[in-house]
Amino acid sequence: MVRRLFVPAALLGMLVLAGLALAPIYNGTLLPLLTTVAAAASVLISVAVRRLPAYTAAPASVLGLAGMVYVTVRVSAQAGQIPGAVPDVAREALRNSIPRLLTALIPIEPQPDTVLLPVIVTWLAGLAAAECGVRYNRVLLSYTAPTALFGGALYLVGPDTTAARATTWIPLAYAAFAILGLIASARPDLGGDTLTGAQRRTLGLRVGGGAAAGLAVIVVLSQLLGPTVAEQGNDTPVDPRNYVTPPQLDALDENPLVRLSGWNLNKDQHLFDAVVTPGPDAQPEPLIRLAVLNDYDGVTWRIGSVYRNAGRVLGRSDGAGPEVTQTITIDELDGRLLPGIATPERVEGVRVAYDAETGTVALADSLRKGLTYTVTSRQRPRPDDQALFAAEVPSPEEAARFVALPGKVPDSIAQLSAHLGEGVSNPYQRAFAIQQWLEEHYKLVADAPSGHAYPNVEHFLFGSKQLGGQKGTSEQFSAAFAVLARLAGLPTRVVVGFGTHKGQKAVRGADAIAWPEVEFKGFGWVAFDPLPKSDTVQRPVEDDFRPKAPPSQPPPQSVPPPSVSASPPASHSAGPSAAAAPRSEDRTTLLAVSAAAAAFLLVVAYFAAVPLVLARRRRRRLSEGPPAVRIDAAWNEVLIGLRQAGRPAPPHLSAGEIASYARNAAEPRAHASARTLRPAVPPVDELAALVNAVAFATPAAGPGEPQAARATAQATAYVDDLRARRPWWRRLLWTLDPRPLRWHRRR
Repeated sequence: MVRRLFVPAALLGMLVLAGLALAPIYNGTLLPLLTTVAAAASVLISVAVRRLPAYTAAPASVLGLAGMVYVTVRVSAQAGQIPGAVPDVAREALRNSIPRLLTALIPIEPQPDTVLLPVIVTWLAGLAAAECGVRYNRVLLSYTAPTALFGGALYLVGPDTTAARATTWIPLAYAAFAILGLIASARPDLGGDTLTGAQRRTLGLRVGGGAAAGLAVIVVLSQLLGPTVAEQGNDTPVDPRNYVTPPQLDALDENPLVRLSGWNLNKDQHLFDAVVTPGPDAQPEPLIRLAVLNDYDGVTWRIGSVYRNAGRVLGRSDGAGPEVTQTITIDELDGRLLPGIATPERVEGVRVAYDAETGTVALADSLRKGLTYTVTSRQRPRPDDQALFAAEVPSPEEAARFVALPGKVPDSIAQLSAHLGEGVSNPYQRAFAIQQWLEEHYKLVADAPSGHAYPNVEHFLFGSKQLGGQKGTSEQFSAAFAVLARLAGLPTRVVVGFGTHKGQKAVRGADAIAWPEVEFKGFGWVAFDPLPKSDTVQRPVEDDFRPKAPPSQPPPQSVPPPSVSASPPASHSAGPSAAAAPRSEDRTTLLAVSAAAAAFLLVVAYFAAVPLVLARRRRRRLSEGPPAVRIDAAWNEVLIGLRQAGRPAPPHLSAGEIASYARNAAEPRAHASARTLRPAVPPVDELAALVNAVAFATPAAGPGEPQAARATAQATAYVDDLRARRPWWRRLLWTLDPRPLRWHRRR
């Protein structure tokens, strides 16, 4: 009895360990608790009904699974604050389980649509394992379901290093439970006292030989596969989340930088209310972040972030920096991006998608007036200037995305970046020199037109003041800083957000602002403020720097800023090269489709033509020509039929011997024992005699027309019967077999 209990205990342990392998990518302990309950319940139900008929196991387990689904949905919905009736939430969870699991942010919030699928799969694996191992005593076979579950959990964990470090002991424990089940299921030696000495020696030789063969196979496999497997240990595991497209932003949210001028012009527009509760050592008037723009194509800055569905917990907290709580109520702010102080760690009141790289949050649907949520953030203090003075930036290879400047940067901007970098020894000094240049030489206004393409930046830096140059909103200041910094090799991005005021909760259009950030090793992204201060006296740009004109061109004239929209004009995106690419792709697609269609038609024509050609050839050979030729053709049909049936006549046999061989060869090998139950095989003895007469008689005494007709009838009847005795798939291959067209005639 004790030995019998070890098998379900081992299976239960393996199922529980599969749930624990998945637990590190979830927040809290709810998932491992639910999978443990599901594993225990499914195994215990199978153990309880093991003495009942096998058909009772499935209904009993399904009833238990229904109860487990109800408990899982109810508990996880309460924990995740998901409203709604249990049946409705369960249907929604079942429909979205797989997409949510593959797009959810790690750590995953235990909610119905993220825990229901693991619980159901664990239950089914427990049912299959218990039935095989407990009812049918196939212990090794019963390990299939838990092992597949364990492998699926490891695959879903993917390259998450935190989870990998937390679960290093689980594979060893899994193997221990598997060994325990095998030992417990080993059958005792029931005939040890009844075996003779010879039988013992034979048994020992068999066991020893099997062990030696198994050891040899293990050694060979270790030599062949060992180096390959060892090399895989240094590779990063495949992340299944890469195969699923996460939620995407629309054009309005991809580039919120262009909205700054509109917000600044409508300075009294009430965007949202923010009640900020700073913790100890927190900044009294922190900036609220809306979006981080990483990518620049020479025309627009774009977010380019990957937002993954998240619960209330946003990533793993490192506990650095003071905690800041914000309760935000949306008024006239639209789009999908949610404002919040960097870096958010928890969001209450709404389900969001989160980009861990930039620390920004997006809503699944559009913002609506009256939406209220609470964000808990960790405010990262700005590093000390002395520490930044000695800091380095990532290499261009490591930060290629954040130093990229596609297209042709105007020479004047490149010359200014080089001028600001002269005599500067470290990255922080270069960034500070750019910030100081912008705040001392340019004017901040609220009515500057939107635009941050290369021509807009060039006009902002060098344009005539009478024509609107050398002044702009924070959009132009941050965009100019980013371009100059990237030219200097500094990884830079642009952030859009809002300022706050102590004692005021309303955030209005005048509070919208953009600022640049530079990445430093060991410190992450550090914000810079290139906006002029209230006491700054603007200095003319021409007094400190004039770009050098190319020798072949006249000095640059001050021109109004070009009108550059937020997205490239149609003429830019549909130039000759861009238009040629689609046409080339269309031609390639057309050729591929045409080739595939032609190949398909050739195959269809081939299989349609083969039966027609074979039938025409057979009819012509059996009905045309002298009697001797037709008898010879009938005999050849019999020989071809034997070859198609897979029973070719040996070449050394005579015609009479082939006739006897043909009687035995008519039955398929698989049905040789049932020949007496089938109708008799049409004989070909008379045909064999006619073949001998054709071969050895004189032409005058040879067979005539009646004998030729009889030979044709015998050959046709035998071949048709021979084909009818084959399986259906052999008959189909017989009809489409082109080999008879090239087989030589045999006399």
